[in-house]
Amino acid sequence: MSTLEIIAAFISFIGVALGVTGKRNTWPWWAVSSALYGVLFIQWDLFASAALQLVFIAAAIAGWFGWGEKGAIPGPLKNSYRIYTAGAIILATLALAPILDRIGAASTYADAILLFGSIAAQLLMVYEKYETWILWLIVDIGYTALYYSQELYLTSMLYLVFTVVAAVGWRRWYATYRSTI
Repeated sequence: MSTLEIIAAFISFIGVALGVTGKRNTWPWWAVSSALYGVLFIQWDLFASAALQLVFIAAAIAGWFGWGEKGAIPGPLKNSYRIYTAGAIILATLALAPILDRIGAASTYADAILLFGSIAAQLLMVYEKYETWILWLIVDIGYTALYYSQELYLTSMLYLVFTVVAAVGWRRWYATYRSTI
């Protein structure tokens, strides 16, 4: 466990916890933690996870400007978009995993599907869809196992906590949505 991992985990936890509340100030925390984790994942040859951090930084910028001062106003995703999202994740994973294998990545299919699941979840968060938390729940379980297998134990524990946070986030965002209809 490195000092970088400890600092990145702490800042990341703050960002995700603020995300559950739907507060706009979640986004700077996500951006900083993503930059730190990008460096860490490169050091551990988790190339898809490292690339994902660039997406998180871009989403943090979009989220900051998109949410407005009052924060998120959760809404539902259309059923057809749910199907398109799942299909896109699967197809993108099948395309990227062999590339990761060829460049010697520490993980291929797991890292690829978690990458694209995270991108989809992040986009859903930026667009204030309550289903983001269901997808984060699945992704966080996967990352918990992946990072544990790579001996990134603190990061694995962080993602275990994120799994619980995602469940709370889903409940809270869905309740907020239900109270507005």
